[in-house]
This record gives sequence, C-alpha cells and structure tokens, in this order.
Amino acid sequence: MEHQWRAGSRFVGRRVLVVGGGTGIGLAVARRLSGEGAVVVVADRWDVAGPAARDVVAGLDGDGHRAAHVDVTDGSAVDDLVAPLEGLDVLVHVAGGDRPHPSFVDTTDEIWTGLIELNLMGFVRTVRASVPLLRASEHGPAVVAVGSVNALLALGSEPYSAAKAGLVSLVGNLAVELAPRVRVNAVLPATVETRVWDDQPGGASAMRPLYPLDRVGRPEDVAAAVAFLAGEDAAWVTGHALPVDGGLLTGGSLRRLLS
Repeated sequence: MEHQWRAGSRFVGRRVLVVGGGTGIGLAVARRLSGEGAVVVVADRWDVAGPAARDVVAGLDGDGHRAAHVDVTDGSAVDDLVAPLEGLDVLVHVAGGDRPHPSFVDTTDEIWTGLIELNLMGFVRTVRASVPLLRASEHGPAVVAVGSVNALLALGSEPYSAAKAGLVSLVGNLAVELAPRVRVNAVLPATVETRVWDDQPGGASAMRPLYPLDRVGRPEDVAAAVAFLAGEDAAWVTGHALPVDGGLLTGGSLRRLLS
C-alpha cells in the first residue's frame, strides 16, 4: 500500500532552500515542505535541471517560491545563490551523485576528486555560505543532508561511497560546531526510484528482492524523513544519519534470497 500523507502546517512561515531540487528526491522534498507551508527556493544546475527546477516551482503549493541556479562544485556560484536570500530557516542539501568509472585500480585521481567535490565539498560550501542566515533564524533552524547507505555498506563505487561516508562524519561534527543554534542531520537512502535507474536493466525495481519491506524506495519516502528532521518534531535530534532503507541494513537480504 502506498503511503499517504495530508498537508500540514509544520513549515508555515519557514524559508527553505533545497539544493538539487529540480528532480527526484529534491523535487519530492520541495513538494513536501511547500505542502506544509514553507516558501521554497529550488536550486539546481541550469544546464542539467534548470527547466525542471522552474517547472517544480510552478507546481508548488502556495506563493513566493522561486528557482535558482547553482553548481555546488563552484564556490562562487554557491555564494551567489545564498547572498540574495533575505532569510533562511531550513537548508536541505540533495545535490550529489555517482558516475560510471572503472575498477578501483583504474580509477584516476581526477574521478576521485570530481566525485568528492560533488558529494562532499558541495555540502561544505552550501552550509558554510548559509550559516549566518541560519544562525539568525527565529524558527529552530535546521540543516538536512541527503547522503546514501553507501556510507555504511560496501556497495562499490569507492569514490562515491567514501564521499558519502565523509558526509556522515561531517554532519556529526557540524552538529557540535553549530549547536545549540542550528541542528544538523542527514538521511541515508537506499535504492530509490529516480532517473539514475532509467537506463539500468529492470530499473530500480530489480533491487526489490534485497528489501524486507518488499519494495524499493520512492522519493516521497525520503522527503518524509527530511520533513521530520527539518521540523520541530525533531527539535532534540542533531548529529544523526537516519537510514531510509526499507530494512536493508538489518542484513535480512540474504535470508530473503535464500528462502
């Protein structure tokens, strides 16, 4: 049964920045938080998801939303994104991803550097630029990073996985650095039905046998976890990385496959 939710009011009056909000999980986050009253800036790369980001904004509940360009591998672009904001209560950093590359021994420094830039340093830049605005917020400011269960499991793609593991460590450290004013947490999705699976044989659903809950994730599953961590329901939660994984981390996959 597909999970249903009703629009609430947890984010009325909150100003939210979703970095990487043009598609997939970021799109679901923008919809979820705007549906609960937030005013959302949807930021993404114009050459990758610019039209999508504008379409997202056009379809959000409420008024005042806008689309913006950012390339998180460019520090100046991140600064240019944050500088015009008049205030910020919640930062959700979704931007990241993997790319095809050879085995470990043939993976070049350039590939390593590129994936760390995208998946770790991009988060560093957005948080660093946003801290003054978050500290000035009067609405329990929060940062939520979207990582991956690759941070906790040996699922391959060493550069991507190492960057996501670094993200988890950074979230813990930032939670202490920015306390008590700003809370910092992460969500760690497993297989989620997004466009990265479009060209894979069987799509994301091919991974279904691995999951005790008998399905792969949907972007809305991750958005629901983000909404919890970003809101007042999680007012005493900081420094944590919450798996959103359909039971993958239980280790029950082997038992399912052998049964």
